Amino acid sequence: MPTVASNKQTVLDFYEAAFNAKDFAAAAELVGDGYTQHNPLIADGADGLQARLRHLKETFPALRVEVRRLLAEDDYVVGHVHAVRVPGQRGTAIMDIFRLKDGKLVEHWDVMQEIPEEALNRNGMF
Repeated sequence: MPTVASNKQTVLDFYEAAFNAKDFAAAAELVGDGYTQHNPLIADGADGLQARLRHLKETFPALRVEVRRLLAEDDYVVGHVHAVRVPGQRGTAIMDIFRLKDGKLVEHWDVMQEIPEEALNRNGMF
């Protein structure tokens, strides 16, 4: 039976496979049946995820993500992530929420915010 710790590791493995290694086959092994997507730019299911990852790989071949923190409770894992599509750019702060079932990703939500050039505070986004 999956644990909170193993669910967090699954999410870390997914980020690495899907975005940094750009290895859809490895990422697909971490996705369960009936994958539900709440991002309106991505279709449901493994095929929808594969199409989005293929698009990102083609459009932003140097895309890298850095997981800054993971929070987990029961079958949910929340990732606070810094994504940089093009080296040298400030990038995007992302909050991903994953629901896992039997150790596989089965549902995803996200919120993304571009990192501005100037901020009204010195706190940073991470």
